[in-house]
Amino acid sequence: MQCRAGCGACCVAPSIVTPFFGMPQGKPAGVACVHLTPGRLCALFGDPRRPAVCSAFQADIAVCGDSRAAALANLEQLEILSRPD
Repeated sequence: MQCRAGCGACCVAPSIVTPFFGMPQGKPAGVACVHLTPGRLCALFGDPRRPAVCSAFQADIAVCGDSRAAALANLEQLEILSRPD
């Protein structure tokens, strides 16, 4: 699956616990990354400063669903399930 144009759900829903360029404290879940453009694209795409977790993410219908709303909901649920007890 190719990323859905204008989605950016993967740049909002998940947390990033490691510091990275522009977000030295990491990124909390539900907060848009500072590198998410107004068109909901990653401004660091292809840049070595892009977090490894972002570079490793692969769009998949099971995660991204059929809409941005579905992607946000699925990624939010995965974020909740991945939290330590």
